[in-house]
Amino acid sequence: MRSYRQELWFESPRRREIILITPRVEECLRESGIQEGLCLVNAMHITASVFINDHESGLHQDFEDWLEGLAPEKPYERYRHNGFEDNADAHLKRTIMGREVVVAITAGRLDLGPWEQLFYYEFDGRRRKRVLVKIIGE
Repeated sequence: MRSYRQELWFESPRRREIILITPRVEECLRESGIQEGLCLVNAMHITASVFINDHESGLHQDFEDWLEGLAPEKPYERYRHNGFEDNADAHLKRTIMGREVVVAITAGRLDLGPWEQLFYYEFDGRRRKRVLVKIIGE
């Protein structure tokens, strides 16, 4: 069994942003040379998420509206966490959207459904953050 590890770095100019990362993860898979196995993709920061869904702007706005309804950014004083920082909502949004995804690798390709794409979701941007891609297999 072989393994491959790569870090993808992001720096969103906005507080929240959804970024398509499927092409970058596919490039990692090509570099790995692994044909059969598993690919783990996880956000290495507690205010960001990696998820799989449809690449459709209306749906992405629905995520934004839904999450903002559940854990609104403001008022900052709403959250006990917000003392030195103002990102309690980002922690909650990450918990809802999840930390990572695992995708099967079959015949050297990510084994995704017909509309599935991988995304990085930044909830507290304007600073550098990373995503880990770990691929294991043959």
